[in-house]
Amino acid sequence: MSIKSEIKRRRTFAIISHPDAGKTTLTEKLLLFGNAILTAGAVKSNKIKATTSDFMEIEKQRGISVSTSVMAFDYNNIRVNILDTPGHKDFAEDTYRTLSAVDSVILVVDSAKGVEEQTRKLMQVCRMRNTPVMIFVNKMDREGLYLYDLMEELEKELDIAVSPYTWSIGAGNRFKGLYNLYTDEVQVYDPSKKDSSEKPVTIKDINDSTIADHIGADSLKTLKDEVEFIKDMFEPFSLSLYREGYLAPVFFGSALNNFGVLDLLETFLEIAPHPGTIEAIERKIQPEEEALTGFIFKIHANLDPNHRDRIAFLRICSGKFERNKFYFHTRQDKKMRFSSPTSFMANAKSIVDEAYPGDVIGLYDSGNFKIGDTLTEGETLHFKGIPSFSPEILREVINMDPFKTKQLDKGVRQLTDEGVAQLFIQQPGNRKVIGTVGELQYEVIKFRLEHEYGAKCRFSPLPFIKATWVTSDNKKELDEFLVRKSGAIAYDKENNLVFFAENEWMIKIAKETFPSFRFYTTSEFKDSLKV
Repeated sequence: MSIKSEIKRRRTFAIISHPDAGKTTLTEKLLLFGNAILTAGAVKSNKIKATTSDFMEIEKQRGISVSTSVMAFDYNNIRVNILDTPGHKDFAEDTYRTLSAVDSVILVVDSAKGVEEQTRKLMQVCRMRNTPVMIFVNKMDREGLYLYDLMEELEKELDIAVSPYTWSIGAGNRFKGLYNLYTDEVQVYDPSKKDSSEKPVTIKDINDSTIADHIGADSLKTLKDEVEFIKDMFEPFSLSLYREGYLAPVFFGSALNNFGVLDLLETFLEIAPHPGTIEAIERKIQPEEEALTGFIFKIHANLDPNHRDRIAFLRICSGKFERNKFYFHTRQDKKMRFSSPTSFMANAKSIVDEAYPGDVIGLYDSGNFKIGDTLTEGETLHFKGIPSFSPEILREVINMDPFKTKQLDKGVRQLTDEGVAQLFIQQPGNRKVIGTVGELQYEVIKFRLEHEYGAKCRFSPLPFIKATWVTSDNKKELDEFLVRKSGAIAYDKENNLVFFAENEWMIKIAKETFPSFRFYTTSEFKDSLKV
């Protein structure tokens, strides 16, 4: 096939949600429909069996996902690349970076809990890039929020227009099925088909008299009344507004009971964008270009503890990737070739000979890559939108064994290169400060430093609750700031100025005192400094 035809048949997306909204269950059901697994739950059990590294031991102990899973399968000749992201807030940065590598998103919302804290934060990242979003309201077989209230909350809290694509016929014990506003089909809910990929009973016309036999006359009357109200209350679905990131189609269902998932999948494959233009600082990259370009958005160490291997995850943006061909590593200014590039099905890996725009492949790495690195066929490019977010917990690294200083330094550098946390240096004394968005990351870092690098440390709390990047063109004000705030000044690994604040009030005062300063809560501002 040509590159153009391969591009058109690819859909690369992330599934995101607040923890426990049903994201992993939905992923399993999608894989079930794609014949990628035989029974729902195989992804989870696969993960447990394959998770044998020291690092992932913490994941098993806590019973949470701490890293993005990459999965691919074919459905009706469409290549589906799913990136299943961590829901736990302590590992949200992995999710934020993953969003830079996808063309669209499916956001899972719990019908009973509505929009939750992590949902808002994830949606903010999508809004930053105008990423197309589809919303799946899950757990309709349980009692939940009044649907009109939920729709209003989605629109208000997520800052996006919403348009029902399907509509729930009842909820909880009264859940009877779904109505598709665009095909006029009614699907009848049957909880006995929980783990089946078989299509539900479908009636192709809402005016068909047999519908009442399945859902009851009262439910049918309520449905017809609600459909009329929906058409007046909500904007009709617009493909262009969806792809531009301004409107989110909403689907309802129960992932656990495998209901509404097939509608979601087939509609997604029909309307979701295939890989498109991606912006680099130097220019816009078109996927159909012949020359390969791609960027590293994730690094995972020690997938196999016996080999201490690292895998760098490459999102292909243009051209065709070929095994054993030489490519240009722009940051290191050198050529590299890869003899064992891999594709993923959960934790199962297989060597691939070629890959196309939209695909995510794993490159075995001995330490050459950092997050944000670029591979090309000779052109120097820097891709936008692979951010670090302002950490909210800051702790100094205290070395517990002076004879292992080199090992500690190496471990801290390499782990922060992977994006586990952020490293800041304070003077005098080259004090190392690690910033995270959650407590659990410190446990992961401490564990890995000891077991992978032989270095022991502890983390000393600091009186700061926020780190912001700072820029200014006013040298006089900048010099004054550095003197007055010396105890709260640090530099990141690229030597960019960072201000540590004890509270939000300190940031407000600093902004008023130094009006020429610009304060940033994400590191994306650094993109403009690379040219």
